[in-house]
Amino acid sequence: MTKLLDGKALAEKIQTQLGEQIQVLQEKIGRPPGLAVLMVGDNPASAAYVRNKERACAKVGIASFGKHFPADTSFVELEEAIAQLNQDPQVDGILVQLPLPANLDAVALLNQIDPDKDADGLHPVNLGRLIRSEPGLRSCTPAGVMRLLAEAEIELAGKQAVVVGRSILVGKPLALMLLEANATVTVAHSRTTDLPSLTRNADILVAAVGRSHFLTAEMVKPGAVVIDVGINRVVADTGKSRLVGDVDFDSVAEVAEYLTPVPGGVGPMTVAMLLQNTVNSYKKANSIVS
Repeated sequence: MTKLLDGKALAEKIQTQLGEQIQVLQEKIGRPPGLAVLMVGDNPASAAYVRNKERACAKVGIASFGKHFPADTSFVELEEAIAQLNQDPQVDGILVQLPLPANLDAVALLNQIDPDKDADGLHPVNLGRLIRSEPGLRSCTPAGVMRLLAEAEIELAGKQAVVVGRSILVGKPLALMLLEANATVTVAHSRTTDLPSLTRNADILVAAVGRSHFLTAEMVKPGAVVIDVGINRVVADTGKSRLVGDVDFDSVAEVAEYLTPVPGGVGPMTVAMLLQNTVNSYKKANSIVS
């Protein structure tokens, strides 16, 4: 039987631990940690994500400094807002909710965030720290995957890992994290030829391509650990929609030893790592050594 890697349960455990830490730290520091989420426009999915993050903050005792801007907000206005948050001693983490309206340069805007307040772990300085195996804020989704693997006590050293997807959000940083854990890592992508021959050799197989049911049982080595990062909304003939991953769950569950469900796998871990990053920044800003 495939063992499910339950991200929802682990995220709740992490949030409980963070809440307990914050109670103790707040007495020493005199204020709670603070997270500012900047949202531009009225994307319904983005609004739902922001509400979810704010609820998670409230649950653990992190103060929310959310800012919602109209879709026609200029780059300069957002740049100024980030500059103010960079200087605000109440704010430990800053996150720009993506996607942004097409007229805004998301990369240039993310680069304005103070690397030590980069709650998403996407600033070039933090990615450079990851490459050099130096301490720093880590990209939330890949960090969540690594935490799931650690919780299940899955050995990575010496294992063959294949990451399908090379985005800067997931694929590239996760490959680096797996490499740091002494796995032998291959990154596959849309130009990879004969992908199944690669994936069938993987002890650890990660799907992060954004295509529903892309990874099938025939592509999976029996006994592999399969991590499904994809979140895709599919609409049935009845008109009802549901969330599915990049992995064909039912067929892969017949061959994999470990598998993450969608929803309830990697998704909740992303939010948990966002909170963890904010608390890490809070501790660093106040010279608290873990």
